Amino acid sequence: MAGIRSYGAYIPKWRLGKETKGWGGAGEKAIANFDEDSVTLAIAAATDCLTGIDRKEIDGVIFATTSAPFAEGQGAATIATALDLRTDIFTTDTTNVLRAGTTALRTALDSVKSGSAKNVLVLAADVRLAPPKSDTERSIGDGAAALLVSSSHVLAEIEGWHSISERMVDIWRSANDPFVHTGEDRFIADEGYLRLMPAAVKQALANAKATPKDIAKAAYYSANSRLHVEMSRKLGLAAEQVQDPLYGKVGSAGAAFALMLLVGALEEAKPGDRILLAGYGDGADAAVIKATPAMADKPKRRGIKTHVESKAVADDYDGMLQWRELLAKEPARRPPPQPMSVQALWRDQEANLKLYGSKCKACGTVQYPPQRICTRCNAKDQMDDIRLADTRGEIFTYSMDYVAGTPDVPLVVTVINFKGGGRILCMLTDRVVKDVRIGLPVEMTFRKVGIFRDGIHNYFWKAQPIREVTAAAAQPVAAKA
Repeated sequence: MAGIRSYGAYIPKWRLGKETKGWGGAGEKAIANFDEDSVTLAIAAATDCLTGIDRKEIDGVIFATTSAPFAEGQGAATIATALDLRTDIFTTDTTNVLRAGTTALRTALDSVKSGSAKNVLVLAADVRLAPPKSDTERSIGDGAAALLVSSSHVLAEIEGWHSISERMVDIWRSANDPFVHTGEDRFIADEGYLRLMPAAVKQALANAKATPKDIAKAAYYSANSRLHVEMSRKLGLAAEQVQDPLYGKVGSAGAAFALMLLVGALEEAKPGDRILLAGYGDGADAAVIKATPAMADKPKRRGIKTHVESKAVADDYDGMLQWRELLAKEPARRPPPQPMSVQALWRDQEANLKLYGSKCKACGTVQYPPQRICTRCNAKDQMDDIRLADTRGEIFTYSMDYVAGTPDVPLVVTVINFKGGGRILCMLTDRVVKDVRIGLPVEMTFRKVGIFRDGIHNYFWKAQPIREVTAAAAQPVAAKA
């Protein structure tokens, strides 16, 4: 049996909201930080999904996005490296269409059913741009979802699936255009979305021998809140059957949107519940998913709920435009950094992408970067590799740099002490400046350091305050973007 074994999600900490100067929107939307892109969002969702699961079991990674960092260069390969997966796995990207997330899920299911893989990680993430202050910008948001498709330990199985392929120029972005464009509203609704999605859903329900009344929750893509409501009516669904579409909280997260809503439904699902999943873009995908008895003992994940509630609201819309490089910012008052060496990027990926340190076999001292000679007992070449990316720590000391030219002033540089030993010098991201202190609990997060010569994206691990929901965290915190 092939089905969903585990799930996870990631929503950036930052929001544009009513408190954001110059925004003017009634609700909130999630915005990726300046050092985040679709790859880093996908890694965060995958980390949530793989909690408690042996990563050596993963046989493949499928990455779905419409906002890949590279036009040529596989995002899934970077993701697999950062997650420290085996090298003898298949990796592929599913791109350039909004239903890439549901297509990736179908591909993973077919791989597992065929026996070519036992565990395939499906990741969908998007960080899309729209013209500033446009209706499209107000509707879209950033986020990611992760699903582990497996042949065992299945929490939810697929009862019926149906796909439709049809070229429809309604939402698009050309290769040289940073912004998403949309056609005339009524045409794209009547001739595209409201026609193709119901047709796919109707057949998927028939294949599953189910009716709309059998659905506990429906998780489906929409471009905006109005179309989402229209679709629920078109499908004959009652309000309580529709999964919260996150408008006014996150926004429509592109290729990740339908899968994010599915994760939200799985978080609340009980054994026997049927969930309707539907994706849209140059056609439509629809599936009926049934929770198995194992759902009663589903693992705890941050998922959608925790990420929605643990947030901070940016205080200035112009700051977000600087994050997106849509508004010029004063350059750093220092010489530019040296060009990146692709040889060094390859040579140091164990330490930089996987965040491996070394642990002395003689005295147990943990060190980062990895060392040949122990700084405590001087033992030579007696080191074991130790992965620190999943280890929490706390701030030992820090400094704030106001002239670094970073899109988010000040640049906070920290020394982090890992629990169990080890120390790293790194940047602190997603921080509220007034909350930065010695002893602040942190976790590691995979982020962009910069884009260098010839468009090379340089990634590394940064520290961030731990994303947990407290009474204070549930309330918006105004902070500079």
